Amino acid sequence: MPGKTLVIVESPTKMKSIAQYLGDGYEVLSSVGHIRDLIDTKNLPPELKKGSLGKFSVDVENGFEPYYVVSDGKKKVVAELKRALKDADELLLATDEDREGEAIAWHLLQELKPKVPVKRMVFHEITKDAIQKAKDKTRELDVALVDAQETRRILDRLYGFEISPVLWRKVGPGLSAGRVQSVATRLVVDRERERIAFVSANYWDLTATFSTEAAGSAFDARLVRVGGQRVASGRDFDDSGALTGKAVVLDEPTARALAAALEAPVAPKRVSSMETKPYSRRPAAPFTTSTLQQEAGRKLRLSARDTMRVAQSLYENGYITYMRTDSNSLSQQAIAAARAQATALYGADSIPDKPRTYAGKSKNAQEAHEAIRPSGEVFRTPSEVQSALRGNEFKLYDLIWKRTVASQMADAKGQTATVTIEVGPTATDAPAPADATAPVAATTAEFTASGTVITFRGFLAAYEESRDEDRNTDDDAKDAKLPVLVEGQALGLDELEAKGHDTTPPPRYTEASLVKRLEELGVGRPSTFASIISVILDRGYVSLRGQALVPSWTAFSVVRLLEEHFGDLVEYDFTAEMEDDLDRIAAGEADRVDWLSEFYFGSPKHPGLRVVVDNLGEIDAREINSVHVTDDITLRIGKYGPYLEVVDPDAAPDATPRRVNLPEGLAPDELTVAKARELVDAPVAGDRVLGVDPATGHDLVVKDGRFGPYVTEVLPEPEGQVDPATGEVVPAKPKRGAKAAAKPRTASLFKSMSPDTVTFEQALALLSLPRVVGVDPESGAEITAQNGRYGAYLKKGADSRSLPDEDAIFSVDLAAALELYAQPKYGARRASSALKEFEADPVSGKPIKVKDGRFGPYVTDGETNATIPRGEDVEGITFERAVELLQIKRDKGPAKPRTTTRKAPAKKPAAKTTAAKSTATKSTTATKTAAAKKTTATKTTAAKTTAAKPTTASKRAKPAGEQ
Repeated sequence: MPGKTLVIVESPTKMKSIAQYLGDGYEVLSSVGHIRDLIDTKNLPPELKKGSLGKFSVDVENGFEPYYVVSDGKKKVVAELKRALKDADELLLATDEDREGEAIAWHLLQELKPKVPVKRMVFHEITKDAIQKAKDKTRELDVALVDAQETRRILDRLYGFEISPVLWRKVGPGLSAGRVQSVATRLVVDRERERIAFVSANYWDLTATFSTEAAGSAFDARLVRVGGQRVASGRDFDDSGALTGKAVVLDEPTARALAAALEAPVAPKRVSSMETKPYSRRPAAPFTTSTLQQEAGRKLRLSARDTMRVAQSLYENGYITYMRTDSNSLSQQAIAAARAQATALYGADSIPDKPRTYAGKSKNAQEAHEAIRPSGEVFRTPSEVQSALRGNEFKLYDLIWKRTVASQMADAKGQTATVTIEVGPTATDAPAPADATAPVAATTAEFTASGTVITFRGFLAAYEESRDEDRNTDDDAKDAKLPVLVEGQALGLDELEAKGHDTTPPPRYTEASLVKRLEELGVGRPSTFASIISVILDRGYVSLRGQALVPSWTAFSVVRLLEEHFGDLVEYDFTAEMEDDLDRIAAGEADRVDWLSEFYFGSPKHPGLRVVVDNLGEIDAREINSVHVTDDITLRIGKYGPYLEVVDPDAAPDATPRRVNLPEGLAPDELTVAKARELVDAPVAGDRVLGVDPATGHDLVVKDGRFGPYVTEVLPEPEGQVDPATGEVVPAKPKRGAKAAAKPRTASLFKSMSPDTVTFEQALALLSLPRVVGVDPESGAEITAQNGRYGAYLKKGADSRSLPDEDAIFSVDLAAALELYAQPKYGARRASSALKEFEADPVSGKPIKVKDGRFGPYVTDGETNATIPRGEDVEGITFERAVELLQIKRDKGPAKPRTTTRKAPAKKPAAKTTAAKSTATKSTTATKTAAAKKTTATKTTAAKTTAAKPTTASKRAKPAGEQ
């Protein structure tokens, strides 16, 4: 009986799609991403916890050999793959054809140790034809791609593990540095610095509405010259507010005087010139990873992460080709499909005579895929997939389909007409201000207007590319609908308006424009941009204000420290050079060990990372976390956030400076000198006396504290006693055994309350909490309503139930409370509140649900809970993303338990357990050598020995602080 062929892919969704195309004789299983990663250093055997291996899980001194282990969450997957391999007579490794996919395939090979023939199966789309061709056209494992992925992994580990601890000590805990994320953060910070340094310039211009005698002929035109001199617009000023060229700057008095002079009947209005030029516009190239992220951000308002997640789902379900690519070229099959569809939908004249080709930007074999396009030999139209796709999946497919079809369509054609209107000369006695900035009397002004008439829409019938925000654009410079005009024709002036303008600072980066800038600089790879932006958002380095990325003050401190002490590592050119070097490794043109040695130990061209870290010297943490606003006001970035420190010149030298909290949401460029002075001089909102508590006679005050506003009572000072020797009143000494001094009652304000408006009655109510709701008739236990760290809740003994909101603390009655307690705490009540439900998780075999918890929405299979990252929409969570989040959580392992005491007996057994486990892991993997790799690749791999490479790297779920 013939055996079967085992096919291993990395995605459960892809597994189902491919299995139906291969048919009988093939078993398709999924690795669910990476199965191995660098070992956590704390899990290394004791004898290996010394030197670089104990620090990085990479043996730097011996060829940068990594120490891999199978992730805890993947042991069940690996066991299942090994069982399936026993009954197979051939193994096809069908992971993605990029560095990441090649590395997954290599790690599978190292861990499974197959004794049957092994081949590499690759494809760019999941259709029946593509899978059948891939099955018949296999290849060997590309060791150069594996080397490139491993080099990046080790590089990111060295970078993150050397620099992040410096940030922890000098800026704050929980921060991270990374090869690409730090450069991306610097870009956002540099843009904010430009905005802070920006000086706005004010200028005025004139907008006129002209018309002919024909009805409906009115059109707008803008003043461009007066007295033969060009009139300045926003583009004529630099960021310091200075004029950069020869132009007349109109101020308000001059602009209004000129408008009045030009409106006078004595000033004739006529067409001085009319110019017509042919207009032609080419379609945009098909999508690459980068341009897809940019356009989805602009048109669909999707984040880069959401774009890639939705694209992944479309690819794995067979709707589009592989979504990680730098190439914008199309195969001959795709070109024929696009041209045929354009002809069928828009007519035979909608396509050019010859197919369009686009120059690829690919630098290496990894990215030498096709552009992102609809899959198949015949594209499915959006209307054909509308019943199968929903929400963002349909929107993104529609975008990809339109862009692909439009890329093979004809140019848009038309005519652009530009008219110049001359007004004047004005009256010789026209009134003008004494300090006019331009001639007003006896002068001539020129206005221009332009309009484009599209005579053949071409590709515009299918698609038009969006653009990022431009600076200092003239709202009046849009295309005007011009009537038929001839030179010398007299015109009527219907309206003339003087308008003032202020130049604008450089726009903040959006995710789309940041992706574009990173690609322009050559920093990172487009396939990693989504994860990079997610990291800097999750780390709190930047936040979203609408679509704009706003850096935090912590980001300023981090970037400043890196610039001053690790300058090369955040230099744009240096980082781009590293990317090129890594591409050379991927192409087999450079040796990974030599390159890593130069990066870490140094070369004549650059000091090594280790040399820089060893010679850091003293870093003034206080100075790194300070921004001097004025001579007496300094911004400090503290443990609990930024604040202003104000020095009183009349205070004693050792007096503590006054501190003023910054308003939440104040962007760095909004902290001007005037704003800082306003905050410092503002009356303190805290310590506002609300009234006297009738029960205690104590004053009730509202304060603004470190953790937010709250109300409290002011206790009277304890009475002193008279010192018989001096007659002075001194504090009374506490008696032995006496009770500790009473502490004032405090209560945080509800989220709906403000320190400025909270009332005395509200303060009394807050301080009276917890509120007794009633007594449980069955148990006799008292039920109270109160506010806690995670929100409002009911408490009955040790049993608690969440309340819907804070206001319910005062409104919930006994009947409603008993109804809540009648529901199971974590049973049917929670189960019925699932936001989304999916099929079984491939690892645990249990259904996956999306729920809303105390800390926000999360994904669970009943065994593992994974928080949905900030910025991701619950509606956008797919089955594949849910599986990925659960696996990332499993790979991290259980949370460390908090300990309040240090008991040696408890600590000692824990160490033994860890050591035993680590040693066991090591022994099962330490025998792996390069021989396994040589059996699957034709390239020579003598330089890549893997004797010390007992396990595999997980590239998709990188530890925090890397990349």
